[in-house]
Amino acid sequence: MNRSRSSQPPVPRVTRSAGGRLTEPAERLDSGPGPYGKQRRKQTDSALAQDLSQMSMSGQDTLNNSSPSASAVKSSSRGGLASVARLVKLGRCKNVVVVAGAGVSTASGIPDFRTPGTGLYSNLEKYNIPYPEAIFNIDYFSNDPQPFFSLAKALYPGSHRPNYIHYFIRMLHHKGLLLRVYTQNIDGLEKLCGIPDDKLVEAHGSFATAACHLCYTAYPAEEAKQAIMNDEVPICTFCAATVKPDVVFFGEDLPQKYFLNTQDFPKADLLIIMGTSLQIEPFASLVNTVRSTVPRLLLNRNAVGPFEKVPLRRADHMELGDLEETVRRFAEMLGWNDDIEELMRSQETLSLPTLISSPLSVVQTSCQSRGAPAGTETSRSRAGGQRGASSGSEETDSETDSKSSASSSQST
Repeated sequence: MNRSRSSQPPVPRVTRSAGGRLTEPAERLDSGPGPYGKQRRKQTDSALAQDLSQMSMSGQDTLNNSSPSASAVKSSSRGGLASVARLVKLGRCKNVVVVAGAGVSTASGIPDFRTPGTGLYSNLEKYNIPYPEAIFNIDYFSNDPQPFFSLAKALYPGSHRPNYIHYFIRMLHHKGLLLRVYTQNIDGLEKLCGIPDDKLVEAHGSFATAACHLCYTAYPAEEAKQAIMNDEVPICTFCAATVKPDVVFFGEDLPQKYFLNTQDFPKADLLIIMGTSLQIEPFASLVNTVRSTVPRLLLNRNAVGPFEKVPLRRADHMELGDLEETVRRFAEMLGWNDDIEELMRSQETLSLPTLISSPLSVVQTSCQSRGAPAGTETSRSRAGGQRGASSGSEETDSETDSKSSASSSQST
């Protein structure tokens, strides 16, 4: 069935931008429906702030305006991790939003973008492109799609499995706490571990669908994949332009589903940011749109975005270091580690997609930090394309999660 922009309902258009950060005043975000909505929100914020003030704060109590040492940051952030775990156990955080980047998938063997030496952008000389980001630039793709298709052979999902971090996010859903996860990753591992589609926003698209890059006519994703794997260029049957997977490139619009952020971030009572450099707009600015009293927890290798400021905002916490180790420690504080490991074991018994015999060496010598197969830090919005559905076994798991979430959330 042909699909083009003209046949779609009008949607807001937001593309990747190098401009300033997008921020919203707290007063605008606090407003809610009903005559008592705003008053209630303030009372909740006040109670949360009181809880936070009684705990060990990350950064605010131990750091001054001078540049902190790595040990000082590390020490202060550990208290913050415990503080957020306590808030969750007290039932203070029932609408958790997760912002995920490429670092989430490096434990699955998928390289990220920006790590010097191993990142994707450090290993693109073989593709003869003028600059690293060109391989994900839609204008460059229009003139020469072959470099991207060569890389795509190594990036296509199927060769990697979800890791502990993905299942931690899945456990947030199982406990009835996950409002939404916004991911820059294009590897599909969030879906593969069983996070339901309605809880997931793939802000930079995925390989699950494909379409013409000019007229947006849908194209069978499996046929596009087979062509790319055979070093062929898939061609649109409507306008004869090049077809590509629905991965968001620089210069393209973000998916329509991305705009759920206008509802989710003002509603969030905990924001967890993990494995991202927060360098690509407008995705990076999402973290600034929660209310000022909402705890923001950064789990990352380095301080990024607003967490580079010293001292930190009173409700901000961060834990720097190996992401998988940090998430395991967080899960242990919450008492979830055994549940997550059992979930991983049970998921391993389910049938997984056939692994692609692709040149993995291209990927494994390729990258680490911004999100290649894990995530393309770019932007674009296909005219309304739905992403591929989860497998039947995953849907069953998700239904089980939904049914048990109410009782589970009571136990946290």
